[in-house]
Amino acid sequence: MHAVVEKADGTTEYFKVEKLRRSLRRAGASQSEIADIVYEIEKILYDGIKTQEIYRQAFSLLRESKPPAATRYSLRRALFGLGPTGFPFEQFLGKVFEYDGYDIVIGSIIQGSCADHEIDVAAYKKDHSFVAEAKFHARPGVKSDLQVALYSYARLLDLQGKRVCDSDICGITEFWIITNTKFTSAAERYAQCVGLKLLSWDYPKNNNLHDRIQRAGIYPITVVQSLTSNQIETLIARGIILCNDLLEKPHVLRHLHIATKKQEQILQEVSAVCKRDS
Repeated sequence: MHAVVEKADGTTEYFKVEKLRRSLRRAGASQSEIADIVYEIEKILYDGIKTQEIYRQAFSLLRESKPPAATRYSLRRALFGLGPTGFPFEQFLGKVFEYDGYDIVIGSIIQGSCADHEIDVAAYKKDHSFVAEAKFHARPGVKSDLQVALYSYARLLDLQGKRVCDSDICGITEFWIITNTKFTSAAERYAQCVGLKLLSWDYPKNNNLHDRIQRAGIYPITVVQSLTSNQIETLIARGIILCNDLLEKPHVLRHLHIATKKQEQILQEVSAVCKRDS
């Protein structure tokens, strides 16, 4: 069906069934489950339906058949829970890049030629390094715009010649802007023109943030459905950013003041999320 879908930012596009199939496949749904969910979603489509409604329906159907896959399917929404300060998002990004072999420094101060700069993420390994500005947004419709790209390029110019570590490879020549939502087209054009690197949920087309998270196989604690928002805030405050963090430090659950049976339920869900389906 050629239904017109309203996206989170208010723009519209025709419903693209392959986007739905791809997101379900990445979550770990089987081919038969994907076919069943697509069939059910296509029955409820109408012009003007919001992407949030399609997501809610698909999530509900997937959760009925395969709860761990449904939890992974909620990954994009879960990133919005890494707030409100954005610092947990920076820590999460650090974990993603550590998977690719980088040493990571979060929240460092580097003196530029004319000003001091707080660097959200500095990453380096034997053959590459970069610094990054992390733009966290709590809502899906908010984009990082041209202004963000303009001041990021000004920061790069002021930081050129400085280092993020003592190695020769650590001179600052590459500046990334990383967001959990999207960039405006003007920001993308400007970044391409001046040489800034952009990374968002689905930009660039290949090796975007979603691809990198899937490859690393790590999930923020905010994907766990059996945790309340207040419980998640408590865990994040105690350094639990990833589901794996909770498996490594299950004793932290005692700070939630919940029954042992509930703790076991949470750990079972977290373990199922971390274990990819065969």
